[in-house]
Amino acid sequence: MIEVLLREWDGETAVIRYDRPTEAWIIIAIHSTRLGPAAGGTRMRHYPEAESALQDALRLAAGMTLKFATSGMPFGGGKAVIAVPPGITQKSRLALLRRYGALIHQLGGLYYTGPDLGTSSADMDIIAETGAPYVFSRTPATGGAGSSGPYTALGVFTGIQIACEHLWQDRALDGRRVLVQGTGSVGAALIDHLRLAGAEVLFSEVEDSAIRHFRDELGFEFVASEAVYTTECDVFAPCALGGVLNASTIPHLKCQAVVGGANNLLAAQGDAERLYANGILYTPDYVVNVGGALAVTGLETQDWTQERAAAEVVQTVQRSLSQVFDLAEKESITTAAAAYH
Repeated sequence: MIEVLLREWDGETAVIRYDRPTEAWIIIAIHSTRLGPAAGGTRMRHYPEAESALQDALRLAAGMTLKFATSGMPFGGGKAVIAVPPGITQKSRLALLRRYGALIHQLGGLYYTGPDLGTSSADMDIIAETGAPYVFSRTPATGGAGSSGPYTALGVFTGIQIACEHLWQDRALDGRRVLVQGTGSVGAALIDHLRLAGAEVLFSEVEDSAIRHFRDELGFEFVASEAVYTTECDVFAPCALGGVLNASTIPHLKCQAVVGGANNLLAAQGDAERLYANGILYTPDYVVNVGGALAVTGLETQDWTQERAAAEVVQTVQRSLSQVFDLAEKESITTAAAAYH
């Protein structure tokens, strides 16, 4: 299976290391260095087998190539996946991150990393102990830009505004019904933007503590996981894992647009055609979730201020998404095809 995945992948290099002390797999996928050194987040989670971790890394790295091409920043696409066994201790996890940092440093600038699912800015501080200077999004206390989540959320929020303007000739979100799937660093910040804009916010989450916070403390309507794809809304915003738009879920969607922060929302290429056939406006994920990658690299390599970074995120998403919609209509193609073009 690993041989098949690598043979069919159109990327450049995959670095695969087995971490014997923890029995974890470290996979760094370098998809493209055409525009600059590869960059992408470090995802840490348990996978059923190493092949699943590799497949995730390869797909995510390809998405980062498109994301940086959209942003205009001088980086190519890469991604790291650390597939950890269940029940790994905190002590073992920290030691693993330091060994992973040493591997990044050994690559000598071929790959730069930052946080992703399962890692944080605090983790980047640990990785940077052995991996500097190739680590983005360390905590502000150590000189980094901090979490990329709020900037990603800002881009997704801007994408929702542009999608509403395209569908209803009005960017205003007052009264628009938006369902946010996942309330992590991106989903939570997106909910805050939506609330301030007057949207009717619904959310879906699997963590009990998060459900209690957003439902019981903040008063937002909770949607159970099994009801997400059949709940009526104007905009569906998936901000958790990828692959949620597929042949099984798309026929049940009761939204007018999909604008999400998760990577690789489409499970397969044909899913863009399914959305199009069902009359659902799809905003390609790497066009609207570019904010984190754009802002952090600007803050840490271009000396941007936070105000400049936020403005660049808004302007980039507005410009890119408007071009995607215009080209899709002009050529009668899907928005996914227009974005790739």
